[in-house]
Amino acid sequence: MMLRKIFLPTIILILGYGFWVSPDFKEIAAGVSIFLFGMLFLEEGFKAFTGGLLEKLLQKTTDKTWKSLTFGIVSTTIMQSSSLVSIITISFISAGLITLVAGIGIIFGANIGTTTGAWLVAAFGLKVKISAYAMPMLVFGIVLAFQKSRYLKGVGSVLAGLGFLFLGIHYMKEGFEAFKDSFDLASFAVAGYPGLFLFAGIGAAATVVMQSSHATLVLILTALAVGQITYENALALAIGANVGTTITAIIGALSANVQGKRLAGAHLIFNVVTGVIAIVFIHQFVWAVDIISDKVGIAETNYTMKLAVFHTLFNITGVLVMVPLINQLAVRLCNFLPEQAPDLAEPKYLSDAAIEFPETVLSSVKKEVWHLFDSAFELMAHGMNLHRTQILESPNLAKTIDEDREIIEFDLDELYESKVKALYSAIIDFISKAQSNIPSVFSEELFRLRNAASEIVECVKHIKHLRKNTTVYMVSDNQYIRNEYNMLRLKIATILKQIYRYRDMDDHTLSILELDELKAEALASHDLLNKQITDLLNDNKITPLMATSLLNDFNYSDETAKNLLDSAQALLASHADLMAEAAQEVILDEDEIESLAKS
Repeated sequence: MMLRKIFLPTIILILGYGFWVSPDFKEIAAGVSIFLFGMLFLEEGFKAFTGGLLEKLLQKTTDKTWKSLTFGIVSTTIMQSSSLVSIITISFISAGLITLVAGIGIIFGANIGTTTGAWLVAAFGLKVKISAYAMPMLVFGIVLAFQKSRYLKGVGSVLAGLGFLFLGIHYMKEGFEAFKDSFDLASFAVAGYPGLFLFAGIGAAATVVMQSSHATLVLILTALAVGQITYENALALAIGANVGTTITAIIGALSANVQGKRLAGAHLIFNVVTGVIAIVFIHQFVWAVDIISDKVGIAETNYTMKLAVFHTLFNITGVLVMVPLINQLAVRLCNFLPEQAPDLAEPKYLSDAAIEFPETVLSSVKKEVWHLFDSAFELMAHGMNLHRTQILESPNLAKTIDEDREIIEFDLDELYESKVKALYSAIIDFISKAQSNIPSVFSEELFRLRNAASEIVECVKHIKHLRKNTTVYMVSDNQYIRNEYNMLRLKIATILKQIYRYRDMDDHTLSILELDELKAEALASHDLLNKQITDLLNDNKITPLMATSLLNDFNYSDETAKNLLDSAQALLASHADLMAEAAQEVILDEDEIESLAKS
């Protein structure tokens, strides 16, 4: 925080001094600002298309390393923003939608994809009057950006972003050309390895300030095009820009979970290793660039195109060196940044990084509600004086419960406040924040997940009421009241066990239908238990006080069963899955379930 307070005033002072020293510096600074503003527009434009094609591609094209690399290359080439690709990848890995290895592959590919920007600027942007193309793009882009349609707004933002990018390049180029007449930066060139390290540091610092290696590269190319920097120093600046771009991923990972931090670490390691390789073997790279340039017809003095070749060459070399080590890198990062000891009161999947995109919002909330279910499971099991392992692992649950008379001493109220209520509050807070950014098409799914979380919390409250009499009567000498309460324990324990079984099944459509059958069975058992109470009371096998307690507790167990099954159906269904949507159509309503129970 202290560094941030010092950093911003320092930058403002430097810029103010530059404006005072040279009026031409204003044009360069304005060009950089307009370019960065265009990058923001471009990123916002592409975000309008998230929540659909991009996320589906990301999930389906990352099961192999070469697919992850390809996705990183293609997506960065299209969006011209490795920063946006990094943020999307961190969001998805934080939400658990992709693996760490897949995320690392995407980041490696993005480094190759970002080199296409240098090619476009060197081959096109510096050789034609691109400001002429910028104006129509800005006009049409702004018109579309004011439309109501989300996708038209997205197209408008992309067009406006490209317009601002072109305009920024134009102003940077004009500024450097005017600047050269009064002040020649090339006179500050430094030769040899001292120059390499010095200008690599300058390139990294410039990218940290602008948080865009693309902007730094354009600045380098425009300065090189008008002779304000030497070719050798431009190569060093490009290396530094590559290293400096990791700052965006690191900033994005600060609000992410440990998986996001691991990915940012991989990004930093890759770019530093690639930068070191480029510096150590700089003469070999320059030799290779000359050969490639000669083969493809690039003029010997066309240094901007040679810089684009160099930028691509050392990034590809970095990928070739690091890809064979990708699995070992993932393992080392997991060891260096281990998962914290699980604390059920702390959210595991909710983070600011995951809130950026609809797909990651839904996935994070769903995983967190399952996490809430896991927390509540422990409390419900102990509330019924059962252990988690008894419910999940017993081959004969009825026999286990019948033979079990252990009273589990614990403070249910305290654990409810610290482990369930705290987590539930975090889920509600996250959903409230996400709703302002999420498209309406996803709102129904988010609402259903919120209800599922609420029902899980209600289950714990019902168990709290149920626990008092259960604890007394499960150890009673009266076998009849003991059996009835054991039946209540069995009913809830069976549903909990079945929900865990369904969660692990591949076909959730079938699971949802089987949950309907459990609802019908729960209703049928309610009618049977009512008759049993009447018979036991008439036969003087239980007292009226016992019967009253049993009737009240039947209601609590029924509500618990209903809430558990409703929440499980909501969690097993998926808005993005057509099969799950079809399953929602065949979920029985209350009247149909009651009819099935009576048949």
